[in-house]
Amino acid sequence: MVESIARVRHIRVTPQKARRVVALIKGKQAEEALAILKFAPQGASEPIYKLVASAIANARVKADNEGTYFDEGALFVKNAFVDEGTTLKRFQPRAQGRAFQIKKRSSHITVVLATPEVAETAPASQTKKASK
Repeated sequence: MVESIARVRHIRVTPQKARRVVALIKGKQAEEALAILKFAPQGASEPIYKLVASAIANARVKADNEGTYFDEGALFVKNAFVDEGTTLKRFQPRAQGRAFQIKKRSSHITVVLATPEVAETAPASQTKKASK
C-alpha cells in the first residue's frame, strides 16, 4: 500500500539517451531494476540508479511514518519518465568567422515505485471519478 516518488532535475544527460535507460526498468521489480542499472553500460544509468535507490528509501520512510509493514521486495517501478530540462547554448568558433551552436541538453527524471496493491486500486479510484 506504499507509493513513493523520486525526482531529479537538471541532470546533464540528453532526454533521448535517458529515455533509453528508463525503458529498461519500467514495470520491473525495484531490486531487479537496480541490478539492471548497475550493469548497464549507458552513462545515464548511474543517476537513474541513484534515483531508484532514493525512491526505495522514500518508500521506507513513508511506510515508517504511516506505521505500515514495508517489504522492499514487493516494490516495482510503476512509472518512470524523462522530461526535457533546460538547454545551455554555447558557441564554437568555425572557419571564416562563423560560429557553430552547441546545445547542452539536460533532463528531468521521475520514478514512481509502488506495491502491487496500490497499482490495482489506483485505476479503480480513477474510474469512480470519471463516472461522476
